[in-house]
Amino acid sequence: MTVWDPILGVLHVVGALAAVLLLAVLGRRLAVLLRQPSVIGEIAAGLLVVPLIGAVAGEDTVSLVLPAPVVEVLHLVGTVGLVLFLVSIVHELGRKDGGLRAGSVGWVTVGSLVPALGSGLLLGWWVLSTGDAELRGDAPLPAFLLFVAIAMAVTAVPVLARILVDRRLNGTPVGDLAMSAAVATDMVAWVLLAVAIGLTAGGVGGALVSMLVMAVGIPTALGCQALLRSGGASAWASRFVRSTSLLLALAALGTAVLLEHWGLTAVVGAFLVGLAVPGGGALGGWDGPVGRLATVGRALVPVFFVVAGLDLFSGPSSGFPLGTTVLAVVLGILGKVGGGYLGARLARLPRGEAATFAVLMNTRGLTEIVVLQAGYAAGILSAGLFLVLVAMALVTTAMTGPLLSLLASRRRPAEPATV
Repeated sequence: MTVWDPILGVLHVVGALAAVLLLAVLGRRLAVLLRQPSVIGEIAAGLLVVPLIGAVAGEDTVSLVLPAPVVEVLHLVGTVGLVLFLVSIVHELGRKDGGLRAGSVGWVTVGSLVPALGSGLLLGWWVLSTGDAELRGDAPLPAFLLFVAIAMAVTAVPVLARILVDRRLNGTPVGDLAMSAAVATDMVAWVLLAVAIGLTAGGVGGALVSMLVMAVGIPTALGCQALLRSGGASAWASRFVRSTSLLLALAALGTAVLLEHWGLTAVVGAFLVGLAVPGGGALGGWDGPVGRLATVGRALVPVFFVVAGLDLFSGPSSGFPLGTTVLAVVLGILGKVGGGYLGARLARLPRGEAATFAVLMNTRGLTEIVVLQAGYAAGILSAGLFLVLVAMALVTTAMTGPLLSLLASRRRPAEPATV
């Protein structure tokens, strides 16, 4: 071994990182040209690049471009980016408050959550009924069904927030209801995700450990949030943004490693740390540090998608299950759009605003992909079903913009809803 070997290794990693980040930029720009959320292009580019290289140039080329030591570094970088970005996602969950009747929020949340969970159970039953062992995987049945239900219920809060701003729906009754329902739905999803992973790792005992972690972790996080919301803590965070960002990053990564050691995943640790950071408010001192984590995490997340694509390429493959994918898309739309519309009507929104709300709830985006990758990494999802649900997430998210435009073109002036 010469001194050039580690130097060449470092250059190889730097080159791979640069190529991934450039690919992400190209994917985002293509998505914007197609009038889609930029994250769709980023996800699709990251997941497809390795399989495309393999199809065109062969597996040997993939191994040459991305040897095992480089992949290990990319996996670490992608996980760090994912954890930091998830802290900002959960922080976003705490930014919505007040101004809405509890009854209205309750109806729209139930409407956007319960039918979607039911559609996931139907999809899980379909996969079981096919008898396709490779598509089903070998996860325990309760964990499998619970996870598929969760996967169909998630709404992507960051992508939804961007769409609300782009469509000038932020601050409107329907926009506030959509954000509130998405926050409540995703909070439930994160808790259920921990239970599903626990069931897979250790059966009933693992599920009990997961519930215990969440039962202790969530109140502890909320207690930290109350302490950090004080004037002194917010002022310190606002004044020492860089130092606060570093401390938050260390807390998030340390918690992620600890919970992985306990049989959960890094995303659960990021969820708890993000929950502990106060949302926006009059002081808003924590927005700056969390914004820095979001910037770094958002820049590194594309590496996470490329590694996921490499895992799929190198894993066992039984072909792309087109019929199951079509069914997943249909059930995803029925659960979110149909359930969301019903909940909005029960909350007494006019038909036009109820339809807008329902379409917004169908936005799954990056949050869904993160949840799916957690299930795939935990062994709950097979490679085939992971691809099915990724396709469902991309299709339903891509539908949001065109459907909102269609509704806007048909909408008639109406009295504003009272929520």
